[in-house]
Amino acid sequence: MSAASDALGDRLRPLLAATPGIVEKKMFGGIGFMLRGNMVIGTTAKGDLLVRVDPAKQAEALERPGAYQMHMGPRPMTGFIAVNETGTPDDTALTGWIAYAINFAATLPPK
Repeated sequence: MSAASDALGDRLRPLLAATPGIVEKKMFGGIGFMLRGNMVIGTTAKGDLLVRVDPAKQAEALERPGAYQMHMGPRPMTGFIAVNETGTPDDTALTGWIAYAINFAATLPPK
């Protein structure tokens, strides 16, 4: 993990504390926060936000400030986007992304 990833994780933890069932795991060079075994939100190794989104609404999510298509190697990750610091300037913006991700992840069956 990087200092940037750790810093964003430090911002996420208190905002996720009120959500029952959230589990933190190190993954992808960053931190992942899981709900019932499904990735909800996390940090990338370079310190950007990783957000789980409904694949049917992914294009809509990519229109939000700071959002860009997440890739795993050369291929785009369907159902995941990343958000740079312009999309997460404060806790209000970060809370909005958390709610967006949890609303979708809560519809997924437990793993």
